[in-house]
Amino acid sequence: MEADIEKVSRRAGRDTVTATDRAQAREVSLRRIGRLFAPHRRALTIVTLIIVASSVVALASPFLLRAVIDTALPQRDIPLLAWLAGGMVAVAAVTAALGVVQTWIATSVGQQVMHRLRTDVFAHLQRQSIAFFTRTRTGEVQSRITHDIGGMQTVVTSTATSVASNLTTAVATAVAMAVLSWQLSLVSLVVLPPAVYLTRRVAQMRRAITARQQRELADLNVTVEEGLSISGIQLSRTMGAGPALVGRFTASSERLVDLELRSQLAGRWRMASTGVVFAAVPALIYLGAGFTNSLTIGTLVAFTALQAGLFRPLLGLMSVGVSLVSSLALFARIFEYLDLPVEVDDPADPVAVDPARVRGHVRLEDVTFAYPGADTAAVAGVTLDVPAGSTLALVGATGSGKSTLAALVARLYDPDAGRVTIDGIDVRDLRLTDLAAVVGVVSQETYLLHTTVRENLRYARPDATDAEIEAAARAAQVHDLIAALPEGYDTVVGSRGHRFSGGEKQRLAIARTLLRDPRVLVLDEATSALDTTTERAVQDAFDALSHGRTVITIAHRLSTVRDADRIAVVDHGRVVESGTHDELLARGGRYAVLAGEVARGRGADSDRTAA
Repeated sequence: MEADIEKVSRRAGRDTVTATDRAQAREVSLRRIGRLFAPHRRALTIVTLIIVASSVVALASPFLLRAVIDTALPQRDIPLLAWLAGGMVAVAAVTAALGVVQTWIATSVGQQVMHRLRTDVFAHLQRQSIAFFTRTRTGEVQSRITHDIGGMQTVVTSTATSVASNLTTAVATAVAMAVLSWQLSLVSLVVLPPAVYLTRRVAQMRRAITARQQRELADLNVTVEEGLSISGIQLSRTMGAGPALVGRFTASSERLVDLELRSQLAGRWRMASTGVVFAAVPALIYLGAGFTNSLTIGTLVAFTALQAGLFRPLLGLMSVGVSLVSSLALFARIFEYLDLPVEVDDPADPVAVDPARVRGHVRLEDVTFAYPGADTAAVAGVTLDVPAGSTLALVGATGSGKSTLAALVARLYDPDAGRVTIDGIDVRDLRLTDLAAVVGVVSQETYLLHTTVRENLRYARPDATDAEIEAAARAAQVHDLIAALPEGYDTVVGSRGHRFSGGEKQRLAIARTLLRDPRVLVLDEATSALDTTTERAVQDAFDALSHGRTVITIAHRLSTVRDADRIAVVDHGRVVESGTHDELLARGGRYAVLAGEVARGRGADSDRTAA
């Protein structure tokens, strides 16, 4: 198990196995799996009672058969024969009915456990920081939620009842066999020790193969995600990478075929040998019966029937053991996600705030932050004060730390040192939902859901009316575009919004954020994809909506920052100068250099800074 964890750690970008990893590997035990069923003790108790009753009732059949052979048939006792035959039918009917009820309850419990696993993993991943998703492949996450949990379905749904049923049947049958003949019972049980040993060896083999299968499935899922999305198709077409992707998918699929064959054949000859031994036991029983005159024909037939009924549940228990042990690799992958620490979480004792009454005074106090695994800090010792209702513009070279500062305000990350406050309250002391209601973010990369325009906008505020949605769209200068579509606001935007241009998607994102009506707006190059005319229209909308709001803008175009109340120039994670547009020009510093480059028309766009 620790070897599996080590491989997972390496794929996650870590070179060593941590103490947490080793603890997790040891924790993947039957006890932890059993805790998944703890909320369903009552239902499992009922199932167990049904299984016991069914096993006890089924044991009547061999004794009824013995009475038929030794008494009813030799004595030509037709009434007794009728009662015995009726008893056999009744036993079959009762066990069948109990089996239906048992299956219904057991399946219901199993599906509820599966539901809880899926929702727990999804909810826990929703709480993970942005850093987790930047270092984890999307296909890998999807594979764990679908393939890994789906692969556990048989184990979760039927294992508990299968163990109880087979164990109860085996114990009851063994007792009945001992009652009939303890000597023959010893002959029947002599094959158990080697069978148990062989079964454990097979289980260990399949467990290792299952771990490799799930990793290969994850890689296959990543190939599908990267190769069959709209962006992936466009990239492969323009780069001529289609044949290479097909080759990669084919190789991965071939490895899956090989692993599946190995999984099905793993230890097959060992299990086949055990089956042969089990099949030979009746011959030994008949041979032993030939050396004694104390057994009647009916007893011998009843005993062999019981012996067959004993080996069936024993083989079932061994098969369940193989499936359970091999599935531990799946549980390890799921528990690894459930055990991930939540880096950005709700505080234990949150400060209660009313988002509608927040003024929006933002302050960064000596903030330092480094991305996981980075050698240097993205921002270091930054202090900025943005009074409520004012506008701060951040400019600087690519990679200087502007977007990181914006992300810290929205608490997509937590600073390593210092703090970010809104109205004097540390953002780490606010519930994440309250903070999301206070701080709205429009970034350069716009993500639209594969649904209608209306539902994309309503995602920001599920209770918004159609009138409020249209008002936000008008403010973002996108209502006329939507109204001109064949189905208006009910038009499906397509996967990731690819039916719209970059500028149209950004205006939809702006409308979605405005619908939430945040007191603090963070615009991370929100107008970078807009043409000059549209940008002016959207900027006019922002100017009208900025009254009473705090706006932090990251922009490439000088025209979008020159009217800001304050401009901060960021360089290598530090604020090197700040002031108004005129003040910074008068100082002749970094900002003045950037403005001079724009004035001389350097770069592809004469109205751009070097940001």
